[in-house]
Amino acid sequence: MHPRIEDYALIGDEQTAALIGRDGSVDWLCLPRFDSAACFARLLGDEDNGHWRVAPKDADGPCARRAYRPGTLVLDTEWETAEGTVRVTDLMPQRDRAPDLVRIVEGVNGRVTMRSTLRLRFDYGSVMPWVRKVHGHRVAVAGPDSAWLRSEPPVRTWGEDFSTVSEFTVEEGEKVAFVLTWHPSHERRPDLVDPYEALRVSVEDWQAWADRCRYDGPHRDVVLRSLITLKALTYRPTGGIVAAPTTSLPEELGGVRNWDYRFCWLRDSTLTLGALLSAGYQEEAEAWRKWLLRAVAGDPADLQIMYGLAGERRLPEFELPWLSGFGASAPVRIGNGAVDQLQLDVYGEVMDSLWLARHAGLNTKPHMWALQRTLMEFLETAWRQPDEGLWEVRGGRRHFVHSKVMVWVAADRAVRTLEENPDLPGDLDGWRAMRDEVHREVCEKGYDPARNTFTQSYGSVELDASLLLIPRVGFLPPDDPRVIGTVDAVRAELGHDGFMRRYSAEESPVDGLPGGEGTFLVCSFWLADALHLTGRTKEARELFERLVGLANDVGLLAEEYDPASGRLLGNFPQAFSHIGLVSTALALFGAEGAG
Repeated sequence: MHPRIEDYALIGDEQTAALIGRDGSVDWLCLPRFDSAACFARLLGDEDNGHWRVAPKDADGPCARRAYRPGTLVLDTEWETAEGTVRVTDLMPQRDRAPDLVRIVEGVNGRVTMRSTLRLRFDYGSVMPWVRKVHGHRVAVAGPDSAWLRSEPPVRTWGEDFSTVSEFTVEEGEKVAFVLTWHPSHERRPDLVDPYEALRVSVEDWQAWADRCRYDGPHRDVVLRSLITLKALTYRPTGGIVAAPTTSLPEELGGVRNWDYRFCWLRDSTLTLGALLSAGYQEEAEAWRKWLLRAVAGDPADLQIMYGLAGERRLPEFELPWLSGFGASAPVRIGNGAVDQLQLDVYGEVMDSLWLARHAGLNTKPHMWALQRTLMEFLETAWRQPDEGLWEVRGGRRHFVHSKVMVWVAADRAVRTLEENPDLPGDLDGWRAMRDEVHREVCEKGYDPARNTFTQSYGSVELDASLLLIPRVGFLPPDDPRVIGTVDAVRAELGHDGFMRRYSAEESPVDGLPGGEGTFLVCSFWLADALHLTGRTKEARELFERLVGLANDVGLLAEEYDPASGRLLGNFPQAFSHIGLVSTALALFGAEGAG
């Protein structure tokens, strides 16, 4: 039986990440970066597409229990067998040069026979490497990729069914460590890491990082797990944060809504900065801002909604026909064609992010305001265009209300920056006039007085969960009757078992795709925020409790949730969902949780 999305746990080294199932199998790993080709792709295919399972020889099901060590990304998985109990500890230590995957087997009691089955398949499961033995190590090579497997103390390995297999026995207190190291095949083998020292240092480093968390309110463990997950999704060399470490995990099982999320979205920037700064992580917030400033530099007309880990602009979308897809959900896509869309809201997100950074006391960069002025000069005329909106719809451009609201945010933050810093150059009167004009137009064309709600786009009857952000960004005060009416209408029309859909995907032509999707977790967190802002804090906290309960056994959330099947859907773990969790916790419990 194929694992469920929620059956996976995450480990990583802040440059890439692996997903490990409850059966002890590493089913997804891209090397050397998040967006590189996978060498284990069973997640989107089958065992022949690559995986690495370490488990008791006779175990044919999931482990007895698993958990992260407190405040770390180090995973302990335990099995109980008739012969005894055994633990596997998985981690990816922060690298100097080459990525390492460390798997340490430890006997807890009794005497357990273990089996390791390593099936490397480079280029997303399509390339079988040549495997040979060198100085007691197994070396797999194919094209540009090379991977070395060793064990400490050494255990015998052999080839079987196009895999590298080991069997060995551990008694109480005995340990065997495996290390898989990748490097470019044209380079010499990197220095060997000591797996036990790597474990000690990893635990110490992660716990020291976790101790910096300022939040000490309800559900602190869940909030901290979300922050650790965001840290794990950070590409350390540049500070960029990927939306998820996976591609093509379906938004509908068996459907075609399968997208590559291994890139950095500008839209996440405001929420990410806010969450990191509020929780006490100035250094990470500063790194993310630096990434943002580098990525958006250039002609503002060329601003993209997403970029590669280092700010790359070309992310062409194509399909991998040899992979059957998670739960037969095809196609499997690499790259993301939405990169070429016009989404005007990202200008508001960038302006809001830099406003937030300035107010939080991050050092002001000399070129930062010059960049913001250039963005505003472009937006003065561009804001009148229709766009594809924040959901990357593929059904044509419209005048989306959320996009226009975020244009207002851009103008508002520019005006307030000038008002607070009169020495800065800028068109204060012009931007004030623009802010007023956008506000007036949205209230006239994007609001349905008969239903007392804002709508998804000008003149439409559809609603959109992004409308819940209107009070949060300050477009209208929370007690405005139009805000309360919108929150109630969106909740009633898009709610499913109390959770929120983005919009009515099945009935609406807006996204241009067949089929439906699950409830969108970040939208459900937005509902909790909106309920809190409109004076319904008790309901907001009840919804937050339900949302926290959707996290899997190790505290991870996907992009979506299907109330009918009770399953997580979409790419996993999803940064946007974890950002939503942290932000909502800070909003609901910030006063009592501030450390």
